[in-house]
Amino acid sequence: MKSYEDTSDLVIHDEQDGIAYLESRIQRLRMAALEMIKSDTEIAQQFNNILAAKGIGEVSAIAMLGELIILPETLKANQVSRYAGLDVRLNQSGSSLNRPGRLSKAGNAYLRSALFMPAMSAVRHDPNVKAFYEALVARGKKKIQAMCAVMRKMLTGIWACLKLNTPYDSSKLFSDEHKKLALKQSIYINP
Repeated sequence: MKSYEDTSDLVIHDEQDGIAYLESRIQRLRMAALEMIKSDTEIAQQFNNILAAKGIGEVSAIAMLGELIILPETLKANQVSRYAGLDVRLNQSGSSLNRPGRLSKAGNAYLRSALFMPAMSAVRHDPNVKAFYEALVARGKKKIQAMCAVMRKMLTGIWACLKLNTPYDSSKLFSDEHKKLALKQSIYINP
């Protein structure tokens, strides 16, 4: 016997009502955020610049803009990566001198989570990002390490877009060398 067969219809309908209520609140808040963004021309331009990136949708762009717009414009890209917790920290003490670096995760978890799904989507749909990701995996990086590197690189590009007020362009971030390497690897794998 399955557990949901014993569940009362009242409980099921109450949970469905609760889910519908939360979804309507989420939609209302998203629409309010979009209205606030549209009311300020500078922020609206920054929002559109972020949306130019493949893989970034409205929800992710709202979250990223909300977390990045409060930062001082004088920060450098590596400082923004550190703020997001996407910097690599070496763990060397005592006899463990050769341990690999790990993501610090000491920064803004909201920004990291807003970048994760867009990075996954960009790896699938943006040839520049895909080539970079595949080159890292071919060099022996774990897939999650390569994904975090993509997130860090995308954050660097988004920060540049906000500072320079230009649309996101992945070809400026990811070199053609990665494409050549990925092409070379695909020839070796699929002769």
